[in-house]
Amino acid sequence: MAGPSTPESPLRCLVTGATGYIGGRLVPELLAAGHSVRCLVRDPGRLRDHPWRPEVEATAGDVTRPDSLAGAFAGIDVAYYLVHSLGTGPDFEATDRAAARAFGEAAAREGVRRIVYLGGINPAGVPAAELSPHLRSRAEVGRQLRAGGVPTAELRAAVIIGSGSASFEMLRYLTERLPVMVTPNWVGTRIQPIAVRDVLHYLTAAARLPPDVDRAFDIGGPDILTYREMMERYAAVAELPRRLIVAVPVLTPRLSSHWVGLVTPVPNPLARPLVESLRHEVVCGEHDLARYVPDPPGGLTGFDRAVRLALRRIRDAEVATRWSSASLPGAPSDPLPTDPDWAGGSLYQDVRERRVAAPPEALWQVVEGIGGENGWYSFPLAWALRGRLDRLAGGVGLRRGRRDPARLRVGDSLDFWRVEEIEPGRLLRLRAEMRLPGLAWLELSVTPDGLGGSRYRQRALFHPHGLAGHAYWWSVAPFHAFVFGGMVRRITERAAAESRNSAPNGATIT
Repeated sequence: MAGPSTPESPLRCLVTGATGYIGGRLVPELLAAGHSVRCLVRDPGRLRDHPWRPEVEATAGDVTRPDSLAGAFAGIDVAYYLVHSLGTGPDFEATDRAAARAFGEAAAREGVRRIVYLGGINPAGVPAAELSPHLRSRAEVGRQLRAGGVPTAELRAAVIIGSGSASFEMLRYLTERLPVMVTPNWVGTRIQPIAVRDVLHYLTAAARLPPDVDRAFDIGGPDILTYREMMERYAAVAELPRRLIVAVPVLTPRLSSHWVGLVTPVPNPLARPLVESLRHEVVCGEHDLARYVPDPPGGLTGFDRAVRLALRRIRDAEVATRWSSASLPGAPSDPLPTDPDWAGGSLYQDVRERRVAAPPEALWQVVEGIGGENGWYSFPLAWALRGRLDRLAGGVGLRRGRRDPARLRVGDSLDFWRVEEIEPGRLLRLRAEMRLPGLAWLELSVTPDGLGGSRYRQRALFHPHGLAGHAYWWSVAPFHAFVFGGMVRRITERAAAESRNSAPNGATIT
């Protein structure tokens, strides 16, 4: 049972989804408010490189596995539920329902005083059966959390505008890449977007709600816009030419999600529920939260300012979290086998090394900057084709890009890879999240050569699943010389060239 606390005393908070977009931003807000924070994550190692990691407690657990929640709530005053199974497949509603019920019951057993949950606005007057599965599930999660008996504040938001949010990335890429758009009818749907900073303000303040408050609240920004108006105003803020937008009735949500997946980094499994949610008007039906929580200092953030702030964050490489911060649902999570005689079965390798006429720090700068806008330094057409095939198979494709153009941390998504391990200046290990008949890793390492230069080592590994996995490896093996060999050559050449350009008086390493 959590001990007593006064309205002014710090609270003990449990945050789920701390590796995700909202959770990763909420943690520092709670710490700044003076609260202590425990993060419930499937892999605590994913938090290692977050700047706030030394200030929080991390415990391993998974809301979809009730037995793993034992002890997570001990001594907790407020529990934040910021996870969902969006895009995991046709059964995600059942998964969300069971996870929320287990979470609520576990919180009640441990004497948690409040649950705070971020859901989605329910369209007014629309029967539950006609809602998109995403919105229907969001509402059901709120009901299941409250059913556990712990007072629950369910904050319902529509489109969240902030650097790195899936909704913002979708809006951004559609507007920037398509000066002329043939769009579905949902571009005429009215939406009440909200800036991510305002969402964080309400989430943080909700921890202090009176104990008798057990209900849902709509939260939104000051502007109500159609999606068309959002694209037009985004273009104006970003100083783009005026966009020509033509709506047609023949594009269904399924077709629209493929269209969004083709143009934006948001993969189809995530794009489809987002698009389906835009079929109905999502506008706040009340602002009752203001009875308990004042609006942010200076008032709610308007749409134009929210876009301007998000673009500034992107330009200044200050994006704290992205929609892809959380692992792709269903993606492999097995760590790289480290035993040379690994008992897990076959492990194919492609290993290449090369000496570089550049100091280790120059080579590392190129290694850490790989992917995203910099590309993969070999056979761009092959990488683009592999990304397109992955999209067609329902994968993430190659366009997730990077959170930061120069720096990586454990857990970052990097195109269709995820950073599994990084030792600055020495090692970068990536785990594949593309659709494959097996598990794959790409490991890039840098060591000094003792002569003022460095040595680059690149290792691609593949653990096949069944006959299809073995067939896949041998079918692509003939292309490794072009792809992996080209990477080694161009990465080392780039490092050497940058080293020469930065050396005083044109000095070179021999």
